[in-house]
Amino acid sequence: MSIASSVRKYGSPPFKAAVLHGGPGAPGYMAPVARELSKDMGVLEPLQTKDSIHEQVEELKHQLNKYTDDTVTLIGSSWGAVLVLFLASRYPKLVNKLILVGSAVFDAKNSAKIEAVRLERLDEKTRGRLDEIKAALLNAGPKERGKLFAEWGSLFSGTDKYDPIDVEDETLEVQHNIFQKVWPEFIEYRDKPGHLKNEFSRINIPTVVIHGDYDPHPIEGIKPFLEECISEIGFHLLPKCGHYPWLERHAKDKFFEILRNELK
Repeated sequence: MSIASSVRKYGSPPFKAAVLHGGPGAPGYMAPVARELSKDMGVLEPLQTKDSIHEQVEELKHQLNKYTDDTVTLIGSSWGAVLVLFLASRYPKLVNKLILVGSAVFDAKNSAKIEAVRLERLDEKTRGRLDEIKAALLNAGPKERGKLFAEWGSLFSGTDKYDPIDVEDETLEVQHNIFQKVWPEFIEYRDKPGHLKNEFSRINIPTVVIHGDYDPHPIEGIKPFLEECISEIGFHLLPKCGHYPWLERHAKDKFFEILRNELK
C-alpha cells in the first residue's frame, strides 16, 4: 500500500486509540500493537510522511481529525513518543491520554550513552560492518542510502531487545530522508536550553511512560525531565525488556495488560 497520507485502521469505529511509529522514518512497525488492541476497540495507525517536526504534527492532527470525532489515547513508540508530546502540547483538545513507550531521551548527556551501550552489545564483526555503513552513507545515492540505513537499523535492532520473540519486522519502508531531517531538528530543540521544557510544560493531559529496564535509552534521560513538565504522569519500568515491549518474551503480556488498563 502507499504510505503517502495513509492511516491504517484496525477494528471498527469509533477509533479510541492511535499508535505512532518511531524512526523517525520507520512506518508500520506498530502494527502488532494495533492489531492486539483492536480486539477491544477501534485503533488507528497513522503513518508519518513529512520531513519536519511541524509538518509531522500537522499531518497527525489532520489524520486524527479525519477518522475520529472525539478525543483519543495516543500510544507513541520511540520517536513516536516525542511526536505525541508535540501534538498534545499544540492540540490538547484532540487527546485524552498519552502513553509513551520506549521514549527518546531529552538531554544530550544521556543520549550520548545510547550508542555506547549498543556497541558494547555487538560483536567485533558487526561493529566493523557498522563502520563500513557509516563510510558508505557519506557518498551513497538516495536508493542506496535507504538500503544502508535499513541494514544499520537491522544490525542495531538486536541490541535493543532482551529476549525477543521471533516475529517478522513489519516496517513498510525505511525512510532515511525523513530521519536525516527530522532527527537533527529534534536534537536542535533538545539542546536549546529550556526549549522542550517550555513546549511540553503546556501539556495538561494524563501521561503514562512504559520503559524496559534493558532499553539502551536510559530512563534517567526521560523520567526527571517529564516529571518537571507534566504534573499527572506515571511510570512502568518493565524487567527483562528492551525498546519494543510487545516483541519481548518476558514483558509482552505485562505490556498489553498495562495498555488495556490505561485504555479503560
